[in-house]
Amino acid sequence: MRRRSEPHTFEQRLDAQRLRLEHESSDLPDGHQRDSVAARIEQLQTAAEMYDFLMLREEAAAPL
Repeated sequence: MRRRSEPHTFEQRLDAQRLRLEHESSDLPDGHQRDSVAARIEQLQTAAEMYDFLMLREEAAAPL
């Protein structure tokens, strides 16, 4: 039977994807492909910031 790995948090998956794309970007020449990867990295950073913001709001709204 195959053993399942530990689940990763949303933040960990975003960070892993960002690191993978940064590595991929370093191998690409300047041009459209590199710009597309850079735009995707920006989207991941924005998603991480939005997630952090929403989690802070959720914690503040949670009753004690």
